[in-house]
Formats: sequence, C-alpha cells, structure tokens
Amino acid sequence: MELDLEGEHASRAYTLLASLVTPRPIAWVTTLGPDGVVNVAPFSFFNVLGADPPIVGFCPGDRDDGTPKDTARNIRLSHEFVVNLVDESVAEAMNHTAASLPYGESEIKHAGLSTLSSSVVKPPRIAESPASLECAEWGTLQIGGNRLIIGLVKRVHVRDELIDPATLRIRSELLHTVGRMAAPHWYCRTDDKFEMKRPE
Repeated sequence: MELDLEGEHASRAYTLLASLVTPRPIAWVTTLGPDGVVNVAPFSFFNVLGADPPIVGFCPGDRDDGTPKDTARNIRLSHEFVVNLVDESVAEAMNHTAASLPYGESEIKHAGLSTLSSSVVKPPRIAESPASLECAEWGTLQIGGNRLIIGLVKRVHVRDELIDPATLRIRSELLHTVGRMAAPHWYCRTDDKFEMKRPE
C-alpha cells in the first residue's frame, strides 16, 4: 500500500510514522523556568545527531491550543537543557512526567523524583536516570509545525557501573534503556540484542 502524506493521508502522518520508525530513544528533558521551577518531560522524537561536535536533537510539539510546551518555552529563554536517558527502573516515573501540569508546577515532585546539580548548565539532572547529557541550545529549526531543538552536548554523566573506567566504553549489557514504539501507549525493552560484525 502506498500512502500519500502530502495529500490524502496527511492526517495519518503522526500515527503511521510513530508506529513504523521504532524503537525510538526517549529524551527525558529537564529545563528551568524563569521562576526557577524545574520542568521535566519526555520526548520520543529524539536522537544523537553527530559527534564532532557532539549534538543531539529532539522535537517538542505544541499544546493543543498551539502554544509551545513548557520545555520549548524554557529553552527559548535560557538556551540550556539536560537530556536524561530512561531505563526500565524509571520508566513508570517517566510516564508520570508526560502528564500536562499547569505552567510553573514541577513534574519532579509529582513523579517522586530527585535532582542533582549539573556541572556547566543551570537545569539539574534527574538523579534516578542512568545517564544525563548537559546541553546548550545550538539552534532551533521550525519546519512547518515541527520544532527541532539541537543541543550541543557539553557534559555526560553516567552511573559508575555502566562505564568501563579504563576504556570509557559503556557496558551495554548493563544498560537497560526503554524505547518508544507505536503510538499512543507502546514501549519496548532493549536488552534483547544480537551482534552483526560489519564487513571489511
């Protein structure tokens, strides 16, 4: 079946793409509001985009009334954020932070989470996250109704047991991140791995 996302099937674009392009990693983004309140929200339109310089990108949508979500609003003002990764141990808490709270009310307390100070950006990290990426906004692209925020990764924090201190390689067998699957409610575990060596 061929689907025309520029015409007849345009209204199905989100559902189709979010169900096909899977699994997607989850950016659990912390920002600071102008009043100093910590905001946290998950985004599955997210990935690492490059390593020289190290950049990530995620796409916070708008609220139903067309206004930017708190994350986008806060980044527009401060130009800083932290991407916290989501593993199985914090999946439920991440899901709680997807709830829409009034602006200025922190999801941290609502989800029973705690924070740690970041090293070079003002927004804090989520203490329970297996890894956190401190980011400065490199730029934001507006493409139609999409907003792509690109962050320059300035610092990485990783749980001690997840990294080999000699090689600085992640112990992938110990990192049990979750991925986003089909909309609206599906996720996956990522610990069922297989290896294929690249051809020479």
